Amino acid sequence: MIDGTDELSEFKRGERRGKINTKPGLNRFLRVTAGGKMRVDAAKIKAEANFDGKYLLRCSDPKLSAEDIAVGYEQLLEVERGWRDMKSVLDLRPVYPRLEERIRAHVLLCWLALLLVRIIETRAGAAWPNMRRELDGLHVGTFIGPTGTFRRLTSLTKVQIDLLARTGAPTPKPIIDLNPATV
Repeated sequence: MIDGTDELSEFKRGERRGKINTKPGLNRFLRVTAGGKMRVDAAKIKAEANFDGKYLLRCSDPKLSAEDIAVGYEQLLEVERGWRDMKSVLDLRPVYPRLEERIRAHVLLCWLALLLVRIIETRAGAAWPNMRRELDGLHVGTFIGPTGTFRRLTSLTKVQIDLLARTGAPTPKPIIDLNPATV
């Protein structure tokens, strides 16, 4: 963005500097000389490079090792993803706990959701989003006629049968409920 700005008028350089100021990621590496010319601040880039790939984590438990804290933080995304998936499957409304016991219950449910997902992933040897996408094709239809009502599961695909077998879940019956009409 600053290539060729030395040849621009002071006003045009000011405009370009204004555009760069709106981009904090770039602006922090911009240096303006005493003559008003823009340069890349190599010292700031080098200082920032020292922190690339590093982050600071703080924990209130002094007994945990740095590795345990880092692993726990990295798994946070998985916990949140597991909980989001479980809430969407169950169609739960958003939860905003404020009381101590509700926060603890929320954390416990998140942990249980992650545990369930991890058990399923370990048994099936596949990622939860892929398995969920496959199993989302299962539906139950309710059919009503003059002879009665019944509920039927859609036909299982080969992939769905394989997933259920690998997780140890029983294959569901095609006819779930059968209620003959009363005369």
